[in-house]
Amino acid sequence: MTILKLKAAQKDYLWGGRNLVEKFNKETDLDKLAETWEISAHKDGVSFIENGEYQGKLFTEYLKDMGNQVIGKNYNKDRFPILNKFIDAQDNLSIQVHPNDEYGLSHENDYGKTEMWYVIDAKPGSYLYYGLNKEVSKEEFAQAIDQGSFLDLLNKVEVKKGDVFFIEAGTIHAIGSGILIYEVQQNSNITYRVYDYKRKDKDGNERELHVDKAIEVSNLSVNKTYNFDNDNEVSKSLQRLVKSNYFDVLKGQISDEIYNINEESFQTLTIIDGKGTIQMGEESLEFTKGDSFFLPAQNGQYRIEGDGEFILSKLP
Repeated sequence: MTILKLKAAQKDYLWGGRNLVEKFNKETDLDKLAETWEISAHKDGVSFIENGEYQGKLFTEYLKDMGNQVIGKNYNKDRFPILNKFIDAQDNLSIQVHPNDEYGLSHENDYGKTEMWYVIDAKPGSYLYYGLNKEVSKEEFAQAIDQGSFLDLLNKVEVKKGDVFFIEAGTIHAIGSGILIYEVQQNSNITYRVYDYKRKDKDGNERELHVDKAIEVSNLSVNKTYNFDNDNEVSKSLQRLVKSNYFDVLKGQISDEIYNINEESFQTLTIIDGKGTIQMGEESLEFTKGDSFFLPAQNGQYRIEGDGEFILSKLP
C-alpha cells in the first residue's frame, strides 16, 4: 500500500510563534503559527494528502474510501483514533483540562482527550503546569479560581529538550512560553479553559472560560510527571516514550534500519530532525525536518535512510 505524505492543518492561536516556519519548513500566510495538525482526521483541522492516487484530497476522504483496514484489522470505531501535532508556545497557553471519553461523548458528542508531549526544544527556565501540588476538594478548587489564587495549586515543572509528559484526561495542565512540543493525543478537540491570564483576542474579547465543566472533570488529587526512561529500548534505534490505552509512541534515530509494520496497526512518522528517504518496496519518498507520513496497516517492511530523528506512533 502507498505511503501517504501529509500536509498539516494550521492554527494561529494567539500564543503561537514562528518556530515552525523558521525551523520546521512550514509555509504559511498566518502571522503566528501556533500548531500544525500533522496527522489529523478531526473535523476542526484535517490533513491533506500530498502524493499518490489521493494527492490533493483530504485525509478523511482516503479513510472513508479505504475503510478501517488501513487503521488496523481489528479496529472498529467510527473515527481515526489519534491526532498528531507540533505546538510552538511563544507565550503561555491557557490553564486547561480535557474530559474523558464518557464525559466527552455525553456532553460534547466527541471523545475525551488523553495526550502525551515530547519536548523538542525549550528555552532555559521554561516550565509547564502539570496537575496539582496538593489534593483539594471541588469547593476549594472553585474558591481558588474565584479568589485568584488558582496558580498556587498547580505543579510547576521546569522542562528541557527530550522530556516526556503523559497527560491523562482530567489532568490540569498548560504549556509555558518558550517550549516547542510534539504531541500525540486522542482524536478530540475538547478543551475546558480554567484560566487565560485575562488575555484578549484580535477582536478585543477575552477568550471563553469553562470553569464549571473543568471542575466536573478535573482530577483534584496530586499528579506526578511521567518522565522519559532511557531503558525503554525497542530496537537499536527505537525507544518507547509512552504506551497507553490510546496510543503507542516511540522516538527513532535514523540509522538505515529496516522497520516492520503489520495488519494490527497503521504507523505515523514525523521527522523532528534531519533528512533522507523512506522506502517501502519500489516506492521511495524524500523527507526533511517537519515532514509527516501515514503508513497504512499491512504486513510488510520499510527502510528509513538518512540522518536525524523521528516520532513514530501507532495503536497500542
